[in-house]
Amino acid sequence: SAVDISDNGYQKPLLPQIVFPEITKFTNDKGEVFFAKTKQPVKYRLRKMGFKDLEMINDQKIILEKENDLEKLAEQKPANIWLGALDLGNAQDKIIFKMQCGFCHQQGTSFTRAPRNPSEWKEVNSRMIRYGSRLPSDLQKTFPQKLSDGYQKLRNHLELLAEAPSWQSDLARVTLTEWPIGDSMSQVHDMIVGINKNIYVADNIQDRLYEINPSLNTVTVYKIPHLKNDVAGGLIAARLKEFPKHDSTSNAHSLVQSKRDGHIFITPSAQRRLIEFDPVNKSFLLHEMSEGFYPHTIRIDSQDNVWFTLALSNQVAKFDRQKKSFSYFDLPARSFKEKMITQNIGFLFKLMSWGIPLSNWLKIERDFNGTPLVYGIEITNDDTVWVARLHTNEIGRIDSKTHKVEMIKTPFWVPRRLRADKDNNLWITSFGESKIAKYSPQDK
Repeated sequence: SAVDISDNGYQKPLLPQIVFPEITKFTNDKGEVFFAKTKQPVKYRLRKMGFKDLEMINDQKIILEKENDLEKLAEQKPANIWLGALDLGNAQDKIIFKMQCGFCHQQGTSFTRAPRNPSEWKEVNSRMIRYGSRLPSDLQKTFPQKLSDGYQKLRNHLELLAEAPSWQSDLARVTLTEWPIGDSMSQVHDMIVGINKNIYVADNIQDRLYEINPSLNTVTVYKIPHLKNDVAGGLIAARLKEFPKHDSTSNAHSLVQSKRDGHIFITPSAQRRLIEFDPVNKSFLLHEMSEGFYPHTIRIDSQDNVWFTLALSNQVAKFDRQKKSFSYFDLPARSFKEKMITQNIGFLFKLMSWGIPLSNWLKIERDFNGTPLVYGIEITNDDTVWVARLHTNEIGRIDSKTHKVEMIKTPFWVPRRLRADKDNNLWITSFGESKIAKYSPQDK
């Protein structure tokens, strides 16, 4: 059936639509792979590192042709191989590049490694800073040339690229199923598996919530309400000013579901509010907040309180569902400058929306003083709230009873997200160093 794009290029809300998923499997050690029979016409694509892709319509005998073109062989290598080989001068600068240029985009892809001259890279850097990257001011001056030269060096010397690892034999047990949602202007940011076994996905740039029924292959769209005084792009309107197509005043960011009644809570990073969705009644509630900036990652404790980070105002918020009220917890600032910036971040974004480029006069230091960036959040079995502060190399602990806040330095760079196991240990990703760390609260 034809894909419905009647709602400004997207399918009409509230009406389930059958979609045809793309299924990926890996051959076993005999070179065999088996797909379920379907009445629908199917196109197959076969891929193997070192060989040319082959597409076919029906089952047939297949002979893959070896790829001998060195450039095409290099293009087959995954993005991390190219990023690993990219020379930016020193290890610390490389970590900062991964931090500030990699937390929204995977680096080393065919698009990000495409040939660009230094002036083109300078424009890319400026645009990413408008979107929220905190690339230090000194690297803004040196990176355009280094990125242009670094990727050109790799294209000229393909032997610098490491060999990609072979596919492991246990991949033969894996099936990947991909349901198409949104379009190329969507930013499907976060997802959860619902209690009803449906999948819910937030579209950050288009303010839509997708509900996928994986057994029926149906997709239903729900549009997040826009209030009368909401402006395009919300409180950070300048961020999307040059974006080709968006339908966002909220910037739907992260999702969590209440075990008590199944309601789904969504953080809208471009508003001072919390969004509540009832998947049974298909209705939204918008809870307005009095403070805070950039609602981010979200969790629910055993008492059904909703906790989430306020990434840019250096805070954590709690929504008491029974009282329908918010509480706010300030994390300590590292300096007077940082306190002033985080407390006035909303005003600074308003200046940006008026066309005043803050990066021209607000220097970005290498210690990111002024933007601590409270990122991931987790709640352990004892209802202790833990957060990761990306730019300060710290995790934070909030006692949910006494509300005492404690910050703990990490012996690694860039703690980004963290999850707890049944014994209340924390497992933390070190985004800048490609590590996973375990922290034991019992012995610290």
